[in-house]
Amino acid sequence: MNEALLIVDLQNDFLPKGSLAVPNSDQVIPVINELIPLFENVFTTRDSHPKDHVSFASRWNKSIGETVVKDGVEQMLWPNHCIKGEWGYQYSDSLDQEKITEEFYKGTSSDVDCYSIFFDQNRKPASEIDTYLKKRNILKLFIVGLATDYCVLQTVLDALELDYEVVIVKDGCKAINLNPGDEERAYGLMKEKGARLIDSAELLNR
Repeated sequence: MNEALLIVDLQNDFLPKGSLAVPNSDQVIPVINELIPLFENVFTTRDSHPKDHVSFASRWNKSIGETVVKDGVEQMLWPNHCIKGEWGYQYSDSLDQEKITEEFYKGTSSDVDCYSIFFDQNRKPASEIDTYLKKRNILKLFIVGLATDYCVLQTVLDALELDYEVVIVKDGCKAINLNPGDEERAYGLMKEKGARLIDSAELLNR
């Protein structure tokens, strides 16, 4: 099969009890669990941050939501999250993990942030995912996960730039919506760039 399900950052810190909880994020888990058996290839992405990661407000003694400029790139500051090995870094226990065939890590360097699993903020490869997919002739990605307006958005845009066919399963995603309308703008941009938007029912009934 030349297609895969890509589950973006379904980690405890982005779920309701996490330090960077995405509103209603737990609602995507049953949707994703229902989709997993439909795919031979099920991949996950995972934020894997060191304790002094560039995106942590604590590193800069600033407030969450402020920005700094690092190496010419504006960096949004977040609460400490997804620190490697800690509870918030782990996948939700409710996620069916048995059929995950490969996982990819991002944000592993202290000094460079990554929303996308393909490229970091300096536009250097964030992981080996592109090489992995191309070696296996995987051309089409069905993408779900967190958060629609950040890591899902940037992963989708980069996948399209790399000539993958991309389908976003909307009820398998949730947005942070720091600003009103961020989710709608993200979906609009993904669609404009060539992604297809569907609901899970379309996949379950195909």
